[in-house]
Amino acid sequence: MTQPRRTLFGTDGIRGTANTAPMTAETALKVAMAAAVEFRRGDHRHSVVIGKDTRLSGYMLEPALAAGFTSMGMDVTMVGPLPTPAIAMLTRSMRADLGVMISASHNPYEDNGIKLFGPDGFKLSDEVEAAIEARIAGGLDGDLVPASALGRAQRLEDARGRYTEFVKATFPKGLRLDGLKIVVDCAHGAAYKVAPQVLWELGAEVVPVGVTPDGRNINKGCGATDTAAMQSAVVAHGAHLGIALDGDADRLIMADETGTKIDGDQLMALVAESWHRDGRLAGGGLVATVMSNLGLERHMNRLGLELARTKVGDRYVVEHMRSHGFNLGGEQSGHIVMSDYATTGDGLAAALQVLAVVQQRGQTMSQVASVFAPVPQLLKNVRFGGGDPLTADSVRSAIRAAERELGGGGRVVIRKSGTEPLIRVMAEGDDAALVEQVVDAICRAVSDAGTRATAAE
Repeated sequence: MTQPRRTLFGTDGIRGTANTAPMTAETALKVAMAAAVEFRRGDHRHSVVIGKDTRLSGYMLEPALAAGFTSMGMDVTMVGPLPTPAIAMLTRSMRADLGVMISASHNPYEDNGIKLFGPDGFKLSDEVEAAIEARIAGGLDGDLVPASALGRAQRLEDARGRYTEFVKATFPKGLRLDGLKIVVDCAHGAAYKVAPQVLWELGAEVVPVGVTPDGRNINKGCGATDTAAMQSAVVAHGAHLGIALDGDADRLIMADETGTKIDGDQLMALVAESWHRDGRLAGGGLVATVMSNLGLERHMNRLGLELARTKVGDRYVVEHMRSHGFNLGGEQSGHIVMSDYATTGDGLAAALQVLAVVQQRGQTMSQVASVFAPVPQLLKNVRFGGGDPLTADSVRSAIRAAERELGGGGRVVIRKSGTEPLIRVMAEGDDAALVEQVVDAICRAVSDAGTRATAAE
């Protein structure tokens, strides 16, 4: 089946360097106008919820989006810095027609992005994103509403309180975090107020890290993609565990009491095992991507459960969960989706599920979080200059050779980056030396093919 053509939208909305095409105020204005027309269904008063993280460029994009929506007759509610899952939740609870999150997630502050949610709180499908792009290309002047029908814009002052109570309600009733000292690294991002507040209100002693955003320090040396500060703080403060969120708080990485890092695969395994034991795990397993460790798959199989794999991107995980009846899924990078509670990854809610297991078992984080033994896995990125190296016979031959060498006890995953001229080469198997050998061989083939393609141009 032919995929709808999209040039603005990628695997997670629109993303790019702020104030450089396509991430400009003009693009934001047009996207808002087109999305408003696409979701202007029925004769009710239409509305949209707009949230953001703490990037400086949010001050540019937020009013541009608001102007686009109001020009098409849609009322705008701005909630300020809040996690991405909070925007998805508010979109549903406020019966809005659309939700928008202004964030580039784990990227540095120079980047920003626009994520759109439908009235059901789920990210838009490829088909709807393509339809929005088609409206932009076709021109929007004919869709402008008369002056009497313009939308209004307002700020919702209690948005953080609404999300705080929502997240606390995902924690088991009657259970508390009393007696736990927790380091929480908010990456100077969207959860810098709400995450420490939720943990404190549930009874924990909280050591906050990354909670002084200045518009430029989001994800810088902190957060889920750079966990060293969190890990060090756990040891320095004698904490029981650490929590690291990314810039928009939709992903989670943790650390045990020794400061040892715990990735998304281990966290998903822990929650899946707990839910399975309690009879809460739907679908007969969990959904992960092709990047999740083979050790996770083997562990799930030992429990008589399935590990369903999708291509990389939490939206594809969610799509598979919805279509096949799963209620747990995610990515090794820390996106953990629990559809009983949320429509997208929620780092804080996922952390609370892990903390519930710690408290219920009365064990340390290191005791509960080493769920399976990871299989040696290696990922390398190869930058290329021209053409598509993956179509080269030499690269295909190298991939086939790697698969033969690893046999049935390993995997090779090759994929092209959606944002950079990079080929990502990943392999895993029980023999670490062999894994490194086959990855290096494929990388050399990709590099050589890219060099030949550049020379031919």
